[in-house]
Amino acid sequence: MTTAPPPLAARSTYRHGDLRRALLEAGMALARSGGPDAVVLREATRRAGVAPNAAYRHFASRQALLQAVRAAALAAVATAMEAELARLAPGLAPADRARASLRAVGTGYLRFAQRETGLFRTAFAASDRMIQATPELPSAGPGGLNPFELLGSALDQMVAAGVLAPERRPGAELLAWSAVHGLAVLVVDGPLASVVGPQMEPVGQRLLDMVEKGLP
Repeated sequence: MTTAPPPLAARSTYRHGDLRRALLEAGMALARSGGPDAVVLREATRRAGVAPNAAYRHFASRQALLQAVRAAALAAVATAMEAELARLAPGLAPADRARASLRAVGTGYLRFAQRETGLFRTAFAASDRMIQATPELPSAGPGGLNPFELLGSALDQMVAAGVLAPERRPGAELLAWSAVHGLAVLVVDGPLASVVGPQMEPVGQRLLDMVEKGLP
């Protein structure tokens, strides 16, 4: 005969800052498994092992916790993009490196969407504004840039290397992002899941070919 596990015991021994981090980690775990709708403050406090009232010292509402989780998810996207950039071969000519950098940020974005679907949905949950990085809401990767800024940096490299005309640079990140994000969403939450999902890598690379060729 099996018995149910005992409830998590409430903790009162967190040092300053530890509870916020514990709640954020619990929120990230909820987002990873269930997307933004799963990020519920009461469940995060239960997982952190504290009384619900203790959470309000750090997150005044469920929306406040969700915003912090969204920022952390964006930082995770940026980290995945930076990992692809770190794999670029050293010694590339400026033009080749610029093109490879654009492809790397796109590849990192698409791979993250398929590998960490819940965090991807949370990072780009419906909102009327971009999350601006602050000490309370860090949304950047180790290099200090968020996903949108990493894309902008890659495009600036293309201009500097002479492979993207300066007059075509304004707004280019919006068009490139829309194309790559559109594919990711159609595969993650749309009708292309069964058609493209198993072939995400080659289809994604073809899309990045089109983005690169359409920019100059």
